[in-house]
Amino acid sequence: MIDNLSILLSHSLILLAFWLLSRREDLDVEPPPERDPEPQGFGVVRRAVQSRKKVTPPDA
Repeated sequence: MIDNLSILLSHSLILLAFWLLSRREDLDVEPPPERDPEPQGFGVVRRAVQSRKKVTPPDA
């Protein structure tokens, strides 16, 4: 009996905490990150190569 009561109580409290946290207005609101003044990483080289190539779409 005590085992069932403790499981019910703990799960109820977890459910209550989840419900209260999910109702917050600022749950998914955050400012976007600032852009890097000088990008770094693997994609920089690829973008530089692609910008030098003049890629034109094929005529359909």
